[in-house]
Amino acid sequence: MNRDEAIGRLAARRTPWDMIVIGGGATGLGIALDAVTRGYDTLLLERDDFAQATSSRSTKLLHGGVRYLRQGNIKLVMGALRERTRVLANAPHLSSKQPFIIPAYKRGESLYYGFGLGLYERLAGHASLGRSRRLSAAETRRELPTLRASGLRGGVLYHDGQFDDARLAVCLAQSAWDHGATLVNYCAVVGLLRTGGPGTPVRGVVARDRETGAEHEIPARVVVNATGVFCDSIRRMAEPGAAAWVAPSQGAHIVLDRRFLPGRNALMVPRTDDGRVLFIIPWQDRLLVGTTDVPVDDATAEPRARPAEIDFLLEHAGRYLQDVPQRKDVLSVYAGLRPLVRAGSGRNTAALARDHLLREESGLVSITGGKWTTYREMAEQAVDLAARVAQLPDRPGRTANLPLHGATSDPVPAPLHAYGSDAVAIQALAQARPEWAAILHPRLPYIGAEVEWAARHEMARSVQDVLARRTQALLLDARASIEAAPNVAALLAGALGRDTAWQAREVTTFTGFAQAYLAGESGVAR
Repeated sequence: MNRDEAIGRLAARRTPWDMIVIGGGATGLGIALDAVTRGYDTLLLERDDFAQATSSRSTKLLHGGVRYLRQGNIKLVMGALRERTRVLANAPHLSSKQPFIIPAYKRGESLYYGFGLGLYERLAGHASLGRSRRLSAAETRRELPTLRASGLRGGVLYHDGQFDDARLAVCLAQSAWDHGATLVNYCAVVGLLRTGGPGTPVRGVVARDRETGAEHEIPARVVVNATGVFCDSIRRMAEPGAAAWVAPSQGAHIVLDRRFLPGRNALMVPRTDDGRVLFIIPWQDRLLVGTTDVPVDDATAEPRARPAEIDFLLEHAGRYLQDVPQRKDVLSVYAGLRPLVRAGSGRNTAALARDHLLREESGLVSITGGKWTTYREMAEQAVDLAARVAQLPDRPGRTANLPLHGATSDPVPAPLHAYGSDAVAIQALAQARPEWAAILHPRLPYIGAEVEWAARHEMARSVQDVLARRTQALLLDARASIEAAPNVAALLAGALGRDTAWQAREVTTFTGFAQAYLAGESGVAR
């Protein structure tokens, strides 16, 4: 996957594409892969980097949604459980089974949770990841040794899925490229092409290469808008008065050291003060705590966790852990925006459906909502509709059982497990030069060869691309990532042919960006 080659394809093209996809998040990348594997000539354009917004800022879970079951949304839960199994099968290098425990501190809670999770398991059917079971207080303490013991009556063990969201996004991009799609990051859609005057169907886009400033008029038989929380802005290019579909909701997470909850089990807090569930999850040798649900008026490219959100997460984690985490213990904090589908005029985004909305307006196919677990099913439905709009040959989707880039049955040891079959090539790079074999920072598990690989094969164009998405360094330890930035900038400059002035700008830019991931007084907007 090479950006210069992609731009070359774009410039040389003289005929319309079958399908242009706007948006390089989970849904857009899934659409590109689905479309190209059906034989449709496909182009994907992303304004920033792949998965730069919502799709790299999730809770890293593949799940049916236990709380959606409580809301009675059986169809959503069953669909997500089915898709959970497909991600685990198609991307084994990026996903895994994760055991969870819900502790019970009141009489009858264990029975209540056990009944609900038994139903959850039965809905999964053949897609079940393991039987749920009730635990005694002693068993619960043994499985979660740092859990608050006072008043503990027992718990319930169940299983769900976990994955690496940013790496799965890159994997989807690589998979689409492998099958013949063209993908370009840092290429913004600034306008739409029509077959005639105002009101006629959309049949292409005007795109600006953000690296060179060059603009391209790109015709297509159909355009698909998969821009998530920014969906309405693209829709209004086609229909200026279009009513909003999206009610953005912010979700914040904090990352802690594993000492707060060692062992293999995750902890689910069954009910927070605002009526949500909260997860405390082992993740990449750290502990991930999330998430909040705060309605916001406008979608922004770089949302920041609010001090109240950090306090909320620390307080709720502290209610269940023996060692109460403090703000000084937070290694990183991040926030993302959910593209929730509007339902009336209410402000309670926690009550809005996590289902998706798919429609065609003036020839523009738009899809928004949903969640990572169901990205493939959403993509399949979007391509079905887009193919009908463009009158493309009717071909069935092929992604349900399609192994993704890097998928392998051979064991790949950490720390290169997420690369799957590409790990061998990265190990070979590491042996070629000392600086590629060296670790980027003592508190991070990454080496220089991963920077070189990201530049050569994953369209990484900046220090942020490397530290926030090609690796998860920024989420594992924000301070260590800032300290590693000069090293990464130097490696990336060598790979991309940049000068020392570029390196200095990159370090400054990344340092400013990463301040929002620090939990201290200076790192969070007030």
